[in-house]
Amino acid sequence: MKKISLDEIEQQIDKAWSPVDVAEFNGQVLRVAIFEGEYHWHVHENEDEFFLIYKGEIIIETEEGDINLKAGQGTVIPKGLRHRPIAKEKSFVLMVEPEALNSKGDDK
Repeated sequence: MKKISLDEIEQQIDKAWSPVDVAEFNGQVLRVAIFEGEYHWHVHENEDEFFLIYKGEIIIETEEGDINLKAGQGTVIPKGLRHRPIAKEKSFVLMVEPEALNSKGDDK
């Protein structure tokens, strides 16, 4: 077993939108990333995606409406829903996703 320190991981990430795999378990992976600015619209046809905000605030735009998330809040984006995250300021985000998920989306 290994201890995970989000503060230490945050210090190691220097590029936005470049998730780092932190832990793998039961076919899932915990990824952390810096969100800053706008990401492209994309969809995951076969996998759900979970976002949890550790620091900062993001908006996830979807075809069904926007989701505003602050530190300590999260949401599941269901498979098949086009979405794009936006962070007006640098934010630190945790994602739990199936190992096979292409984080850029199936349409990229």
